Amino acid sequence: MDAVGDDELLALLEDEYARAIIAELTTGPMSVSELCTACEMSDPTAYRRLERLEAADLVAERQAVDPDGHHYKRYVATVEDVTVTFVDGTYDIAVTRSSQDPADRFTDLFQGLS
Repeated sequence: MDAVGDDELLALLEDEYARAIIAELTTGPMSVSELCTACEMSDPTAYRRLERLEAADLVAERQAVDPDGHHYKRYVATVEDVTVTFVDGTYDIAVTRSSQDPADRFTDLFQGLS
């Protein structure tokens, strides 16, 4: 894990709201408002979890534009898989990152405009 240590990552994934956010974001980019509704959490809870998830490089922030031309943030999952391996009295965590190419990111941005 680049941004946080293994223990911090496990503690983050222990949190039910953090897991719910990642799970929802696997369906596509979402705003904080959409995440709050889907995960049944308050705005402050969502923002705190998103901050920790971004620090761990498990989600990323993207800019979107609404039909009126206003900019807002949408979040995407950047993780596909987390594996914990136990061997010889130790453990290791492997994180598989999403492989979204620039064309897909452009498509997501364009869809955010409509």
